[in-house]
Amino acid sequence: GQFEFLERATAKLKIVVPCTLMIIFVLLYLIFKRFEEAALIMATLPFALVGGIWLLYLLSYNLSVAAAVGFIALAGVSAEFGVIMLLYLKHAWEERKAQGKTDEDSLLDAIREGAVLRVRPKAMTVAVILAGLFPIMWGTGTGSEVMQRIAAPMVGGMITAPLLSMFVIPAVYLLMRRQRRPVPTGSG
Repeated sequence: GQFEFLERATAKLKIVVPCTLMIIFVLLYLIFKRFEEAALIMATLPFALVGGIWLLYLLSYNLSVAAAVGFIALAGVSAEFGVIMLLYLKHAWEERKAQGKTDEDSLLDAIREGAVLRVRPKAMTVAVILAGLFPIMWGTGTGSEVMQRIAAPMVGGMITAPLLSMFVIPAVYLLMRRQRRPVPTGSG
């Protein structure tokens, strides 16, 4: 009976995960009203999940339904990290544009300001999440094996997801907002 249960759960996950990702993308698009910004957040999700994959590998856990639930939760937290970072970057850039500062130095200042404002809150969020998950990872009571497999992707992802949102999203935002300069043509 366990194998049949696992097969049914796997079949349901093959439907639930893509539907969840599509719903996340639609919500992101509704928030940002720009396809490229919603796509930026969605593109960061696989990279944020790398920490969870590594920790599952290091702990010799198999990919199971419980681990998939952990990855879904990690994807939600990672998307939230990215959304808030992008909102802070956009707000800082909009303030600069309202002041008439649209040069590249102002864009860099806005990105620095927006990213720096997120360092302490992000560190606090990660610390609280890890403080809540470490007891689950080391627990030995009834059901602890399942709970450990749910918590493992989250713990691993709390290493990579914040780093990704602190370094990669601002860099990609810079590339997205940088003004295109005409390519000089040489005279010959």
